[in-house]
Amino acid sequence: MTLGTELSSEGLDAKRRRLLFRAWHRGIKEMDIVMGRFADAHIAAFSDADMEALELLMTVPDQQMLACVLGAEPPEPEFDTPMFHRLRDFHLADTAS
Repeated sequence: MTLGTELSSEGLDAKRRRLLFRAWHRGIKEMDIVMGRFADAHIAAFSDADMEALELLMTVPDQQMLACVLGAEPPEPEFDTPMFHRLRDFHLADTAS
């Protein structure tokens, strides 16, 4: 399993580069991997609304977000968004392969 981005930030605008960096530098390694791999796979195609939705999820403390992604606890209503479901589904598919 990769422990750092495989996506070159070359060609990404400044906002996407910052978001990609933040996705790979969460605080706990497990969330670096969950959010970082998700960002690697999708950030280039994200709309502005998608980027705002991911930024919102980045405000959730790592331990809480990890518990939600793993299904140990439900996300708070304000974070139970289509972007959360995309992140969780991506993680589940990534770990199943």
